[in-house]
Amino acid sequence: MTEALRTPDDRFDALPGFPFAPRYRDDLPGFAGLRMHYLDEGRADGPVFLCLHGQPTWSYLYRKMIPVFAGAGRVVAPDLFGFGRSDKPVDDGWYTFERHRDSLIALIQALDLTDITLVCQDWGGLLGLTLPVDMPDRFSRLIVMNTGIGTGEHSLGEGFEAWKAYNRSQPDLAVGKLLKRSTPILTDAEAAAYDAPFPDARHKAGVRRFPELVPASPDAPGAAISRRARDWLKTVWDGPTFMAVGMQDPVITPRAMSYLRAQIRNCPPPMELADAGHFVQEWGEPVARAALAAFGEP
Repeated sequence: MTEALRTPDDRFDALPGFPFAPRYRDDLPGFAGLRMHYLDEGRADGPVFLCLHGQPTWSYLYRKMIPVFAGAGRVVAPDLFGFGRSDKPVDDGWYTFERHRDSLIALIQALDLTDITLVCQDWGGLLGLTLPVDMPDRFSRLIVMNTGIGTGEHSLGEGFEAWKAYNRSQPDLAVGKLLKRSTPILTDAEAAAYDAPFPDARHKAGVRRFPELVPASPDAPGAAISRRARDWLKTVWDGPTFMAVGMQDPVITPRAMSYLRAQIRNCPPPMELADAGHFVQEWGEPVARAALAAFGEP
């Protein structure tokens, strides 16, 4: 059994703009004894919008996009292990690229999700964009925000290296303050909601590990599957893609997003958000509406 912590439910009471009911799976193959949280909103007769968060956030990040997508279909927004209302293994070494990816595959299969629109940013893309190559019959469309594909072939850049060094120096990272600093439009209550999953440093093993897991060399864990996914997206993928770019992101810059666009077959010019930074979902309602309009949804 993996030693894990479970954030008390009362820390999630009355979060601003987040009326969604929690759902859980504790039967994912390969993850015995661990419970994964996810949101499941909207209607069953439309496409599935699979919304994947990154570091150091959780499904709260999608609160402004969920109501828009729920009008067009079903919205599933999981919390990765170590984040949100999902269980949090206490051993930093438990967290690997493969485990996070396998847990998403297990959830997709357990819920039997099909006709998926992948909605991704940050680690939601680093992991999520590797999924369609192995589950092509389940994925139909992409909505891609500030993220990348970790092939290990290129320098991660000064901005990312600075972020990694900072995160390494903060074993009890002040998550809400970080979000508030990088996203000034957040209210104090919204910033505090990003702290809700993390009562103390023991709950932050996943937060500490994520930056270290970005493949930095061709033989790093996750790099091979990322290259295979990149090649598939560039040559085989034929679904509609919508891209939105936070132009103020110092880590995953507009230049990095331009490079990613070139790796996704038939990806049209992106929606550029001049005032948005890394956490594009905080500008999520107009982004979601623009994506549905680009896909021809009402």
